[in-house]
Amino acid sequence: MIRSWEIIKELESDNSRLFKEGVLQKYLEEIDFQEGLAMCLDSLVTFGVKQVPESEKDGAGLSWINFRDSAKLLIDRDRTGHAARDLIIELMDLSTKDQWNNWYRRILIKDLRCGVSEKTVNNVAKKMDMKFRVPVFSCMLAHDGAKHPKKIKGNCLVEYKYDGVRVIAIIKNSKATLYSRNGKIFHNFNHIENALSKSEFNNLVLDGEVMSEDFQALMKQVYRKSGAKTKDAYLALFDMLPLKEFNQGKSILNSLERKNELDKLSKNFEKEIKLVDYEIINFDEKSGQEKFSKMNKEALDMGFEGLMIKPNDNFYECKRSHAWLKIKPFIEVTLKVTDIQEGTGKHEGKLGAFHVEGNDDGKFFSLSVGSGLTDEQRDSYWESRDALIGRLIEVRADAVTQNEDGEYYSLRFPRFKSFRGFEKDEKI
Repeated sequence: MIRSWEIIKELESDNSRLFKEGVLQKYLEEIDFQEGLAMCLDSLVTFGVKQVPESEKDGAGLSWINFRDSAKLLIDRDRTGHAARDLIIELMDLSTKDQWNNWYRRILIKDLRCGVSEKTVNNVAKKMDMKFRVPVFSCMLAHDGAKHPKKIKGNCLVEYKYDGVRVIAIIKNSKATLYSRNGKIFHNFNHIENALSKSEFNNLVLDGEVMSEDFQALMKQVYRKSGAKTKDAYLALFDMLPLKEFNQGKSILNSLERKNELDKLSKNFEKEIKLVDYEIINFDEKSGQEKFSKMNKEALDMGFEGLMIKPNDNFYECKRSHAWLKIKPFIEVTLKVTDIQEGTGKHEGKLGAFHVEGNDDGKFFSLSVGSGLTDEQRDSYWESRDALIGRLIEVRADAVTQNEDGEYYSLRFPRFKSFRGFEKDEKI
């Protein structure tokens, strides 16, 4: 029977994906190897240790069963602090050098260092028609709301979308572990971990964004192995659910119910933990649309990445879901059509773009708008082009820009939204 650390060496010997899959096919039915892969590659299995020394000498050898049972003490946090450190040194001294450095240690540091991920292992297991699978870490992800406008209806939670680092905090045995959206463990936010390592938060999953005054500086610190400067970072939370439901892939409570539970928890938060502000908006009502427009303007003014729209009665799902819709902030200006430009290529003989000008919010704009139009609109507007000169149109864009000499303003990614009136110069 081949030993697991020898399999790791074989996997390291060639970078070819097909080669690695072939090696896994040869040995994946070995139970010790299976258990070690699952222990290492399952993101939710953690050992509560950050420093695991390399061995410089051979011990007598340590059986897989003895290592596995000892590792379980670390997983269950029956050994922490100095007791965990002493246990690891004891295990290292018992192991052979190859056994420790190339297998047991790599499991404890959660890195096999041989170019094999949980997805690779699961693909091979599927091809072999095996029941064995390594759990794949997944959290909720949003769809682009601009592509799903029909989903934006009724009562919804609307939040500001923070421009930070997505963090999923999982608290077990009064110890918080911070994960990226892909299941990688963050080690550089100790003050946030400590703030969440409380019995009140046991067996909960808290979802949010780590924020800092300087996003670019924060990104440079996230994966540093030592000397990271993250003291000014804080965790802005927007969701929560029990760990059991997270593992099952779906919450029992809906969006509003989870918000209420998060609000209750907030009385136990320290200064490193904050809540993301939100509003309840009914998109079926005019007042709701006005409130949304106001939030959109605030998102632009305050430098948020956008807005998140979450229908009240939807659930947290560990996948990309229409229960979360992200909307990029936009501006809207009303300008006068001064010229109609014919299209080119497939739009030849049709409307290509409106040239529009006018004052909005104290700025004089002059630009062409050719996006946001359907083929049917291009045909009909071209046929009635003479009657459209002088009409007011509403233009949606990502940002205001200024030409080089500062003479007038333009818009970044302008697109046609609608006409604002039925007559020339009429604004409704």
